[in-house]
Amino acid sequence: MTSIDAISQDFAFLDEWEERYRYIIDLGSGLEPYPEEFRDDTHKVPGCVSQVWLHVEHGPGDDPVLTFRGDSDAHIVRGLVAIVLALFSGKRASEILRVDAEAALRALGLEEHLTPQRANGLRSMVKRIRQTAEAATRSHSTA
Repeated sequence: MTSIDAISQDFAFLDEWEERYRYIIDLGSGLEPYPEEFRDDTHKVPGCVSQVWLHVEHGPGDDPVLTFRGDSDAHIVRGLVAIVLALFSGKRASEILRVDAEAALRALGLEEHLTPQRANGLRSMVKRIRQTAEAATRSHSTA
């Protein structure tokens, strides 16, 4: 998976938004295949116009590493899923809660170049991941 730093550097290199959209679509096509058994309402992210699914695997411990997989039925949104996963996947739950996703995504200039519906969907993905991280830290602290 491409790191968020590499994505930021690539974005800085691409001058035109048309090129950036193609790059986002390419990022989405590079996602691991999403398991069919997780294409259900439990894994579906509400608030997205396109269908978006997120699945998480919890590592061991009080502050588990959370590994996310995701997919969408729309090419550009699948690319946005890839960006969100680059930002969060493979980090400890506490690290995820410290990530300033708004700042990271704003640095890419996504908000002003996405439709309001896609921007809302992006925020919904971030919200779902943060809720997952909060639940992971709570479930271990109350055990």
